[in-house]
Amino acid sequence: MRGNDEMEEIMTGKDDANSRDLDAVMALYRRQLSDEQIRKFEGYAAEIFAALGLDLNTPATRETPHRFIRAMIDITEGYEGDPKLIKAFDTECRGGPDCRLSQVIEGPIAFSSLCEHHALPFYGHAYVGYIPHEHIIGISKLTRLVRLFAMRFAVQERIGRQVADTLVAMLEPHGVAIYTEARHLCVEMRGVRQAAPMTRTTIWRGNYAEDPALRAEFFTACGLK
Repeated sequence: MRGNDEMEEIMTGKDDANSRDLDAVMALYRRQLSDEQIRKFEGYAAEIFAALGLDLNTPATRETPHRFIRAMIDITEGYEGDPKLIKAFDTECRGGPDCRLSQVIEGPIAFSSLCEHHALPFYGHAYVGYIPHEHIIGISKLTRLVRLFAMRFAVQERIGRQVADTLVAMLEPHGVAIYTEARHLCVEMRGVRQAAPMTRTTIWRGNYAEDPALRAEFFTACGLK
């Protein structure tokens, strides 16, 4: 597991102060779990599973507490950052009249996350758009950015907000647009047990927040209109 200082050097080409600001926006957290802690957590999980009715004395279930704890660690690895979120590059736009209008759009980006209210999954797709100013980021990094924030205990609207705020901090673009849609198992498996609902969120920054035509173009380009 990488420390925050090492992640600063890898993830951006900015100076140390800006890197620290970016780390704060990304809310990175170095997790240090010892083997002793993991064994203790497995014991807690075994107690809970057994109390709820799971027979842990079968060939299929003896390792379930161990698998469960390892899966939870893997599913929430977004807290530690992503070393492949490389520094930004210079934009290709050279001051032409469309530089404040030209959008970079990626999606649908599949994601899954754990709701922080019930620790149950929600999953769906995100669409990310931005209008470059002086810097751009590799297209694949937009997918990595969505997954960085999704692979945590989260709420859907926060994922969009964190992606937008990180792009603003990294690139200082003219605008950022985020659209997410997801199904929440905390709604489908418990409570109202509503079948197949879809929750949608939007986040606008910069020119997108000011110009409804840009928002409409974003939705059209995403195939959402």
